[in-house]
Amino acid sequence: MLKQTLLLTLVLVGLAGCSRQSASPTQSTKQVAAGEIGSSLPDFSLTDLQGHTLSSAGLRGKVVLIDFWATWCQPCKKEMPGYQKLVDEYGPRGFVVIGFKFDTMPDMEDPIRFANGIGVHYPFAVATDDLKQKFGGIEGLPTTMLYDRGGVLRMKVIGFEYTDNIESTLKPLLRRQK
Repeated sequence: MLKQTLLLTLVLVGLAGCSRQSASPTQSTKQVAAGEIGSSLPDFSLTDLQGHTLSSAGLRGKVVLIDFWATWCQPCKKEMPGYQKLVDEYGPRGFVVIGFKFDTMPDMEDPIRFANGIGVHYPFAVATDDLKQKFGGIEGLPTTMLYDRGGVLRMKVIGFEYTDNIESTLKPLLRRQK
């Protein structure tokens, strides 16, 4: 009896762990928590590391990839050039990447020099604690969030992701109009 109860419990826990978040819009009026699939791009306005203003208002109607990274993060360093290639190819079609640099540990080098050294030129800004919370809190680096033209989160990856996988989600979002 104990074995059957234990087996049933394991099966139920296993089934619960197999659920996946849908990237399609829901008919529900339920509020989606920040940083969860289906949530909205949060409002923000800040100055990037080049001294220019970055704001969510300026991103309306664009497909937006938000990349949380750090100079000391090796997986970040590996995936960022792929994001630059996506910007180079799809930027004219309304695709934008913004990098939010973590400041929880000292930088290994100047962030602009770091980015230029790996061939990355999209905008960067410091990820303040307030900004991180607006995106639902950041659990690990890199964290990549892909928003559609309507500002709805369609893909979220914590940890390294291959550019091809991001691109396969990106392409259909570029075809859709807001």
